Amino acid sequence: MMISILQISAAFFIGLVIVYYAIPIIVRISIEKHLYDVPNERKVNKTVIPNLGGIALFVGISIGTLLCIFENSFPDWRYILICMIILFFVGIKDDILIISARKKFAAQILCALILVILGDIRLTHFHGILGINEINYSFSILISLLTIVGIINALNLIDGIDGLAALIAILSSTIFGFLFFFSDEVNYAVLCFATTGSLISFFIFNVFGKKNKILMGDTGSLTLGLILSVCAIKYNESTIGGNEVMFKLSPILSLAILAVPMFDLVRLFLIRIFQGKSPFIPDMNHIHHKFLKLGLSHRTTTMIIMLTNVFIIVIIFAFRSLNNDILLILLTLLVAFFMVIPDFIYKFIKSQNSFAKRMRF
Repeated sequence: MMISILQISAAFFIGLVIVYYAIPIIVRISIEKHLYDVPNERKVNKTVIPNLGGIALFVGISIGTLLCIFENSFPDWRYILICMIILFFVGIKDDILIISARKKFAAQILCALILVILGDIRLTHFHGILGINEINYSFSILISLLTIVGIINALNLIDGIDGLAALIAILSSTIFGFLFFFSDEVNYAVLCFATTGSLISFFIFNVFGKKNKILMGDTGSLTLGLILSVCAIKYNESTIGGNEVMFKLSPILSLAILAVPMFDLVRLFLIRIFQGKSPFIPDMNHIHHKFLKLGLSHRTTTMIIMLTNVFIIVIIFAFRSLNNDILLILLTLLVAFFMVIPDFIYKFIKSQNSFAKRMRF
């Protein structure tokens, strides 16, 4: 137990320190080489900001994990690292030169195939959801590929305002880290806390930085999405230390941990498809855009979304003894209610302003 705590603590602080000292260097080089995130009509940042923070995250997470795991007992790591490297280079190219959504999607599919087919990191059990328990190999492959690609895209798409993707990822990696620790999955706990430590340093510069403000870019969001997708699958397959209730809860709790980005992704894709558009064409219809439309700041919007995600997790955990189908319905209703609130408020304010104008005339 003590060795495990030391491993996890070391991974956390290694990630924290590496990213803290790496970001000012990356910012300086980015400014010298004119490597910026250029504002446009779709982006909420109105000034040029270096967007290569994902480099620091990749280095902090990789080194923090490599130095603190027992590699012989963590065969999954080689496949995770290979996929991190692939998405790292794809992200770098997109952050600097911009690549098509199809090429990014192809890279995500490739990584998902490596993890699922070669690494055998896949979902094998639905824990009674819709009456389904163990699933056959073919369906396991399909649903695992969808899960990995879905979570990668969800993190990538929610990275639209200061601190949001980082804070959601901090919440997710920390919870998964503790779940793995208490399930005796120490190496996965190390990976999670290396991620948390790295993200905390990044968050400070991203949200509070003036001289050294930086964005994570696709390099960061793709890497984080990959890690969290693997953690979600692994947690679903964990025995949870023999705790039957937590074992049954694992798929619903994983979904609750990533509730806002995952449901926002599904909502956006469905809207775009029904409108006859490609689901990969970006727009200003994300949940954070809806709150910004109400006149809220980046920080306020980030905190509202973050606290909502925490509230959803707490509710699902509090009712963990219920049937998984009921929990899934509860989770869907909670998130759906949250998603429509900003639209309702905006329409109400607009109608009130319209009424006030009519009264003046």
